[in-house]
Amino acid sequence: MRLNEIKPNEGAVKIAKRKGLGLGTGNGKTAGRGQKGQKARSGYSRKIGFEGGQLPLYRRLPKRGFKNAMFKTEYAVINLSDLNRFDNDTVVTPELLKETGLVKKQLAGIKVLGNGKLEKKLTVKASKFSNVAKQQIEANGGKIEVM
Repeated sequence: MRLNEIKPNEGAVKIAKRKGLGLGTGNGKTAGRGQKGQKARSGYSRKIGFEGGQLPLYRRLPKRGFKNAMFKTEYAVINLSDLNRFDNDTVVTPELLKETGLVKKQLAGIKVLGNGKLEKKLTVKASKFSNVAKQQIEANGGKIEVM
């Protein structure tokens, strides 16, 4: 087998439809655009959701509720199982978590969740704690400090 003998699989390559050519394709003259009008012109593009002047679906459907996306507070999340990498009696701060690579961005703060099992005695400083996380840290003799 040589490079000049390699061919694509049957049906893998489609030949592009050549428009505007009177080659017996039926796509000559107006090239499938019909007669005159805005859609026949070059540069035409229709607005997304446009329904020919009919009231579009996104305007016909009722809008409900309140969206708080702009004002949502997002926390960087860390699980208890991730804290097992630290030694006993370590003070775990957001700076330490960032240095070790457990947290990339602090966002609005750090929240400790109760996934996994904590086996070390640690002092954890964070913005928020889940109830399970609080119980497990304190059960191991550790301390919680809300920043």
